Amino acid sequence: MNTSKTASLLSPYIPTPTRILQNFFSVFVGVSLFPSFIMSWPQLDVPLPSGLSSDEAAPEWMNKGDNAWELTAAALVGIQSVPGLIILYGSMVKKKWAVNSAFMPLYAFAAVLICWVVWAHEMAFGEYMCPILGKPGFVVLGQKYLLKMESNGHIPNATFVFYQFAFAAITVILLAGSVLGRMNFYAWMVFVPLWLTFSYTIGAFTIWGGGILESRIIDFSGGYVIHLSSGVAGFTAAYW
Repeated sequence: MNTSKTASLLSPYIPTPTRILQNFFSVFVGVSLFPSFIMSWPQLDVPLPSGLSSDEAAPEWMNKGDNAWELTAAALVGIQSVPGLIILYGSMVKKKWAVNSAFMPLYAFAAVLICWVVWAHEMAFGEYMCPILGKPGFVVLGQKYLLKMESNGHIPNATFVFYQFAFAAITVILLAGSVLGRMNFYAWMVFVPLWLTFSYTIGAFTIWGGGILESRIIDFSGGYVIHLSSGVAGFTAAYW
């Protein structure tokens, strides 16, 4: 058998780096390699399923996928706090401190929720007041505001408020891990709203809400706003 003839017949089918790249782009960018196939694809006028069509509860501007994922992400963060960190904190200290340590994250979660919707959300993501802080207000309590489209995405403001609350709450709860068995519960009750108001909101507005560092720092995962702020505050609180 003629080896050279066989090789020439099989050459179009032998995977080379060039062909691998061509196949890759043909799958993901197929318009440039198969224009005739794409252009001849029939344009079918198929209506959307009833569950995907817009209605009073889901206006045209809302992306249901984005909204569902943001709610899911917020719920997962909430589960890390309650009951996740409640169980962790209650089980890592001496028996006499167990109840106190478990109630600290539970109280923080509830207190942050009230503070967040009453004034803290507007201080972190509201109208510009100064380079490090937004103008506090009661806008979040209004239904008219909650049902509007959020400025950075196709989701309602209500979803965004809930999403950011979950991160604000877990930030304070992470801080609590530094003072387990060291802080009186009544002192913790006063500390939580004060720290949220005068520390967390400043970091959130400065980096996320339109403050002086938003154009200079990219913080997608909360490394500065959440982890750094809770770590530094926790270290300081434990030291003092």
